[in-house]
Amino acid sequence: MTDPIADYLTRLRNAIKARHRVVDIPASNLKKEITKVLFDKGYILNYKFEDGNHGQGNIKIALKYNAETREPAITQLKRVSSPGLRRYASVASMPRVMNGLGIAVLSTSKGVMTDKEARQLNVGGEVLCYVY
Repeated sequence: MTDPIADYLTRLRNAIKARHRVVDIPASNLKKEITKVLFDKGYILNYKFEDGNHGQGNIKIALKYNAETREPAITQLKRVSSPGLRRYASVASMPRVMNGLGIAVLSTSKGVMTDKEARQLNVGGEVLCYVY
């Protein structure tokens, strides 16, 4: 697999479209950090890291839906930076997703964080994806 982050986002996207409650994703350290950011910002209901016999294990993600309308909390996931074309952003050129309604997930020198947190810490980095 050439792009594990795109695979992670595609698995989430497919599970949301199929209205699944839980999705299993092969784990990596970067995927674990992205999952923590999505949980902290309220886009997923819960998550659990499971150790495997070989490799890094799995991530079980409980997806979040509105109780009355059954609309998913995540309406769109978009991969920005890819292995063939990396997208970096400085503090001055930090993206704003949907005029502040969504988040951009960045990989910075201080860890994986959202665009708002990166602006507060005055760091730039690689823009991994947009979530809204």
